[in-house]
Amino acid sequence: MVKYKVSAVEYLNTIPFIYGVNNSEISNQIELFLDFPAECARKLLKDEVDIALVPVSILKKNPEFNIISDFCIGSEGKVDTVCLYSEIPLEEIEEIYLDYQSRTSVELLKVLCREYWKISPEFKDSEKGFEDKIIGRTAALIIGDRAFSANKKYQYVYDLPEIWKEMTGLSFVFACWISNKNIDKNFLSEFNFALKFGLSEIDKSVEIEKHNFPHCKNPNDYLNNKISYILDKKKIEGMKLFLSKII
Repeated sequence: MVKYKVSAVEYLNTIPFIYGVNNSEISNQIELFLDFPAECARKLLKDEVDIALVPVSILKKNPEFNIISDFCIGSEGKVDTVCLYSEIPLEEIEEIYLDYQSRTSVELLKVLCREYWKISPEFKDSEKGFEDKIIGRTAALIIGDRAFSANKKYQYVYDLPEIWKEMTGLSFVFACWISNKNIDKNFLSEFNFALKFGLSEIDKSVEIEKHNFPHCKNPNDYLNNKISYILDKKKIEGMKLFLSKII
């Protein structure tokens, strides 16, 4: 019997979570949707789902929402899949396309431009295919699995969480499991157990799903060493500082 509707991100970095949910008893209690981050946020905001792995920037305007898990999509530094790409150095960039799939990374880029790089480019909304517009003085923020290909294509690649770490000394949290309502405590316990189980089987989940992510040459290294899944005190501190900087 379906108890809750859940939206999760359909990126390589979430396959341990998906594996854990799909291979636990809790799978019978949820209806699972796979979306890109901004769509996960939209569904939660529109009350189309009860729980979602959503960009943490959503908490800035919706403080009544609750983080319901000790697990997240985070980074201790360089992550390879949240980057600003350009053919020219930062100080020469005039406009930046903002990835339509992102919310938190868009806000992170704006914070870094304003407080760290001290540049004021024109930010432009994007749609599918915007990656092809990176030329001359036009740069773009690209997140997720599409970044694996972009990392090899452009001369200038600025890894945003790596630069956040340089600026603040803190970890960064991109997305948390968040609910827009009170969730049954027993369900939450089972849900978190399923997520923990998935993280204990990262290599197995990669073996099953790696054919779906051909552009990542070493998915095991990416998931085990670039993505950090535990929502610990350092990440919470970094998240609070980031939210305080969003205008």
